[in-house]
Amino acid sequence: MSDQPRNSETESRVRPEPTAHRERLWVPLWWWPVGFALAGLLAAEIHMGAPGLRAWLPYVLLFPVPVWVLLWLSRHRVEVAPDQSGTPELRVDRAHLPVSFVARATIVGRGAKSAALGRQLDPAAYVQHRPWIATMVLLVLDDPDDPTPYWLVSTRRPGEVLAALGIPSAG
Repeated sequence: MSDQPRNSETESRVRPEPTAHRERLWVPLWWWPVGFALAGLLAAEIHMGAPGLRAWLPYVLLFPVPVWVLLWLSRHRVEVAPDQSGTPELRVDRAHLPVSFVARATIVGRGAKSAALGRQLDPAAYVQHRPWIATMVLLVLDDPDDPTPYWLVSTRRPGEVLAALGIPSAG
């Protein structure tokens, strides 16, 4: 055992705080066979009965394309984790929002999503929208130094996001 005094600051750097909520916004499973079918159809069009290298090369070159595209579309993450001071913050990709700047929040359901993204959308809002996800979370900000009025973030489990942030839903 070492004789050094234990410091909570160094312990927190060594052992990161667990996240309260983590979710990756995957594309729907039915997109995968459709992507491979499109790649196979395009490869068959290029092949068109040509002998030799042109017979199998389009398949080898085109089948990784839907994998890359679908994984790239699924790269977005939504998580709630404590910051350095221990208060929860929402992290959406590289952006982060401490809960201290959130005045109120609500769940935007499937029916209200088109209105929230359409005629009611403020151009200064921070939006992370995924069309294949039905629900969103609306977080209204209370920060006089930030011109962003609210965040609108797609999530499959909006109730869990708000619970992890410790914010009751206004709806």
